[in-house]
Amino acid sequence: MADKSQTRIGRAERALLNSFAVLVIALMLCIALQVFANFFDINPLLSFENRVFWFGAAVSLNSLLDLQWHILAVIALLPAGLVLLRDRHVRVDFLYDRYPLRGRSALDLAGNLIFAAPFLVMAIPGSVRFWERAWRSDEGSASGGLNDLWLIKLVLPLGLSLLAVAVLWESVRLIRGLLRR
Repeated sequence: MADKSQTRIGRAERALLNSFAVLVIALMLCIALQVFANFFDINPLLSFENRVFWFGAAVSLNSLLDLQWHILAVIALLPAGLVLLRDRHVRVDFLYDRYPLRGRSALDLAGNLIFAAPFLVMAIPGSVRFWERAWRSDEGSASGGLNDLWLIKLVLPLGLSLLAVAVLWESVRLIRGLLRR
């Protein structure tokens, strides 16, 4: 039974990571389209008769630029917790590799408790307020970019919350491992 659930989890994880890979390709296409349109001085690229969710009245060079930042935010923030749980995050390996397994676990736990937890405890409430202000004011781009900025600002508390869950999960795993050894 555990093998089937692990297989499903592995497939779901792979599908999720593949969706982020598709977003990287979309980001590259947005950049190429913006460079092309800018070179040929095409602006707006597409106009709409009625307002379209997120784009407003047109797809312009500014909305393409905003879209690039939005895609980058999604790519960077949402998979951060999964990256941490899969031990694929950045660390100073030339120092870390010198420690025995118990020392590495203690160092990881200390990093979670000293750096990650306080940061997340402060950042998550602030990011929620940041999103709420955008939601209440129906914030949009002042320079002809994307509208409904609350949508992308929601990615910040969501991504940080997913990371907090991963840090908590990993810290519990590390504590249990250190107590068993």
